[in-house]
This record gives sequence, C-alpha cells and structure tokens, in this order.
Amino acid sequence: MSTDLRPIQAIKLWHDVNLSLVHDEGQNFSARQWAILLTIYLEPPPHTVRGLAHKLNVTKPVITRALDTLGAADLVSRRRDKEDGRNVIIQRTVKGALAVERLADIIVSKSRTLSV
Repeated sequence: MSTDLRPIQAIKLWHDVNLSLVHDEGQNFSARQWAILLTIYLEPPPHTVRGLAHKLNVTKPVITRALDTLGAADLVSRRRDKEDGRNVIIQRTVKGALAVERLADIIVSKSRTLSV
C-alpha cells in the first residue's frame, strides 16, 4: 500500500503523532530513543551497543544513555555476550513490543485524520 503525502501533510502527521506521544500517560521518549527502540524492533537481532552505534552513526555512550532510559521502562533488556564479554546484547521485551505496536496504532489513527 502506497500513500502519497504532500509535504505539509507529512509534517502534520509527524506533529500529530508527537503530540499524542506527549499527551500519553506513559513515559515520553526523545526522537533518538525512539529511533533506537524502532531499530531494535524493526531489524532482525542480534543487536549490540557497538552495532547500534555504528548503524545510527552515534557514539556508544549515546546508545548506552538511551538504553538506560529504555531499560528502566522495561522496553529493552541488556546482557553480556557469553562468547565475547566485551559485547552487550540488547534484547526485546514484551512491554517494548507493545510500545512499538501502540506507536504504530497512533500513526495509523492520525494518518486517517489527514485532509486530502
């Protein structure tokens, strides 16, 4: 399914989705935190701090800080790689999957309200 949006519609959709996230009773996450979370859930595992930093072109401390917040909200979990203790493996959680699904529902809902 392809949807052609005019630039102003795309910006309106982005605004409406973000406004819904701001008003949501749950924790508010930054765009960077959402980008990391979505990368973890949309791309096949395994995910590591090093791999995410490379993929998103940010430093490992940036990933670590975001994962601290996402982990505190139980949206991801971390564990040391048993084969290489230098690597930290990022794992999905049920609560994280539900958060991503909720975001998708918000996007779909808000896209339906766009004027043509």
